[in-house]
Amino acid sequence: MQYRKMESTGDDLSTLGYGLMRLPQRGGAIDEEKAEKLILQTVEKGINYFDTAWPYHGGKSEAFLGNVLAKHGLREKVKIATKLPPWLCKTRKDMDDILNRQLEFLKTDHIDYYLLHALDGGSWEKMRDMGAADFLDTAITDGRITNPGFSFHGARNEFKTICDQYDWKFCQIQYNLLDEYNQAGREGLEYAASKGFGIIIMEPLRGGVLAGKLPGNIRRLYEKYDSSRSNADWALRWIWNHPAVTVILSGMNHEDQIESNCRTADVAYAGSLTQREKEILKQAGEVFQASLRVGCTGCQYCLPCPAGVDIPRAFAFYNAHHMFRDKLTPWGMYLVQLGSRDGERSSLASNCINCGKCTQHCPQHINIPKELKRVQKRFEGLAGRFVASIVRRMMTVTK
Repeated sequence: MQYRKMESTGDDLSTLGYGLMRLPQRGGAIDEEKAEKLILQTVEKGINYFDTAWPYHGGKSEAFLGNVLAKHGLREKVKIATKLPPWLCKTRKDMDDILNRQLEFLKTDHIDYYLLHALDGGSWEKMRDMGAADFLDTAITDGRITNPGFSFHGARNEFKTICDQYDWKFCQIQYNLLDEYNQAGREGLEYAASKGFGIIIMEPLRGGVLAGKLPGNIRRLYEKYDSSRSNADWALRWIWNHPAVTVILSGMNHEDQIESNCRTADVAYAGSLTQREKEILKQAGEVFQASLRVGCTGCQYCLPCPAGVDIPRAFAFYNAHHMFRDKLTPWGMYLVQLGSRDGERSSLASNCINCGKCTQHCPQHINIPKELKRVQKRFEGLAGRFVASIVRRMMTVTK
């Protein structure tokens, strides 16, 4: 495992960190047996940065991580990062109450890397005016927090303002081939680096989009240069090439993903991309930008939907329909997987009641009801039922 020193904290951190937002599930809950094995595998591979948060897995992620680390005596071998949810803070006291609960969940007396979660300009102003700086200072002084930071989903000018208004040690931003100029983007990354912040990268594979089945012209670009590299390998190398990046978070939910990402982490040093590799990745990013319809990363912050819409999956099928040559399968799978079965309530876009609750929590600031109407228009109706019947027959034949 490759390590990079975060100069602001003095810690040598594994360049690959484990994000605990997408652990394997069974019956809608964490599959604890499988997830525990994954955590042990990552520690064995040398990963020492574990990122969780209050809302992950319905509020169960922190306690699960704490239990596994305590059970196997691993707390001192890893750095724990977790986050304070601004949307739950109504008073200064709420900040302390939540942090103290998190310490209990994680079975520890301190959080190594503590972030204000998913800030933008408005949420930062709220937290600042409520006394967030005093809260962080106090928690650092009494030892509950070691390093203060923030994760960000907002506009670039808001990012710079937040950087300037507290003595942060690090920040966490969304950055990948599709988001070089979105949110904080490259400009924000360079600004944070100029202030000496450690930089943690989230959504390096854009919710798995950059690791999945790619448009043919992108895959041909990759294979012509090196047919042995995976799609994830290309996307991760592009980020690790930036010397300012300390850790890339990956929500690995299978052993093979851990093995593959660790192999890439071993060789993806800063500045290691060749000029030809940079050109290939630039072309790939341009193709992706042209084909993506909705900028959803599948983070699930919009769920649960009061009307039962499976928003991330609806957008995933919609994007796949526009991104790949196979138009029929995503269309049919949307109707088959999200449609009503055996009298159960469907999860289709047409269920949207335009309540707007989802948009309040979307880190990408997507106008979700508006986009769901587009999904409905494209996928549902008489033609949609015809497509669904075809795909159902195909699935029956291939079973």
